[in-house]
Amino acid sequence: MAYDFDLYVIGAGSGGVRAARFAAGFGAKVAVAESRYLGGTCVNVGCVPKKLLVYGAHFAEDFEQASGFGWSLGEANFDWATLIANKDREINRLNGIYRSLLVNSGVTLHEGHARLVDPHQVEINGERFTAKHILVATGGWPQIPEIPGREHAIGSNEAFFLKELPKRVLVVGGGYIAVEFAGIFHGLGAKTSLLYRGDLFLRGFDGSVRTHLKEELTKRGLDLQFNADIERIDKQADGSLKATLKDGRVLEADCVFYATGRRPMLDNLGLENTGVKLDKRGFIEVDDLYQTAEPSILALGDVIGRVQLTPVALAEGMAVARRLFKPEQYRPVDYAMIPTAVFSLPNIGTVGLSEEQARADGHKVQVFESRFRPMKLTLTECQEKTLMKLVVDAETDKVLGCHMVGPDAGEIVQGLAIALKAGATKQHFDETIGVHPTAAEEFVTMRTPVAQ
Repeated sequence: MAYDFDLYVIGAGSGGVRAARFAAGFGAKVAVAESRYLGGTCVNVGCVPKKLLVYGAHFAEDFEQASGFGWSLGEANFDWATLIANKDREINRLNGIYRSLLVNSGVTLHEGHARLVDPHQVEINGERFTAKHILVATGGWPQIPEIPGREHAIGSNEAFFLKELPKRVLVVGGGYIAVEFAGIFHGLGAKTSLLYRGDLFLRGFDGSVRTHLKEELTKRGLDLQFNADIERIDKQADGSLKATLKDGRVLEADCVFYATGRRPMLDNLGLENTGVKLDKRGFIEVDDLYQTAEPSILALGDVIGRVQLTPVALAEGMAVARRLFKPEQYRPVDYAMIPTAVFSLPNIGTVGLSEEQARADGHKVQVFESRFRPMKLTLTECQEKTLMKLVVDAETDKVLGCHMVGPDAGEIVQGLAIALKAGATKQHFDETIGVHPTAAEEFVTMRTPVAQ
């Protein structure tokens, strides 16, 4: 039969836009539906605005350290409203760029909530459209646990639009979002506590990275409370919040921020009208080609719950567009050696296996570690230390993992990710001449393995 579109994409986030643009570039007739904001989570309530807030939080340290370099500054004052207004202006600019990218690619943009009517038909704003292929790229959504008083808490979406900076903040969670926002609130001057129900945050990251970050955050005065969880939240007469913990303690705050996981955004999507299946975690189940149990429907990005990172969604979108409309250029997404950063203060950059993963996978491991005070801080009172770590297969000399905690960790690890992807050995690192004086050169000067 003749369809209205070759590809109908539900969701104009990173993965959906990438798939739509390139499919249209390959000659397909494409439409995209978006009910909220162009660019998805990353551009609007994720990586981009978060990084802008991290930059803002870092200035407190810069001002403090400037005196060591001869700068005399007056009293620094921070205005939350200015930061948020400037952030909003930048996000609006990016929304416009995404709109232009789609329209200039020949993609039809439908603004509204799209719902699946059947395996080949979508309904939006009272109209119905047919498509040979439908791609679900609706992303994820923050979730707050079902506890008494949960309506008084906020998630990451709301944090970007607070009217004023809370004086006292409780951040709940142990993942990267919790750690990043704890650093943001603390750096901007709020009295901040990070509560996590486990023994140590950032589960799945290298143990040295987790411990080192804990030490550095503690040095900075961030209140870390592990094995702590909130049982209920009560709003007081003055508008403040009282959080009662499961161990009976009571903490007072002006804001309780939850970063305890994200769910797939499947609300009113009409999946029940198709053969699409969900996995045991509630994400859309797909095969290696992003095909669902319904042959005409595909899904990618956060909604499938694999690696929930923007560049991964982009790669998946490209793979789908190529396979469907330019098969001679198709190549599968390689999920090995995906670099990532946590924009905590200080930053984390990591690629490859943690020491614990490497050992669990059966590798005989050599570990190289270096902790040092960055050159920039030698003229200041700041005692922050940078951590760099290499995990090496002792039998093949191949570098299995590279980890860093310190300034610009993400920038440095991005370059190293190429080396690890290419199969670099420790000998390659040793034979590479460093750029001096930089922190990054430490990665090519570590010679002695840590005693095991």
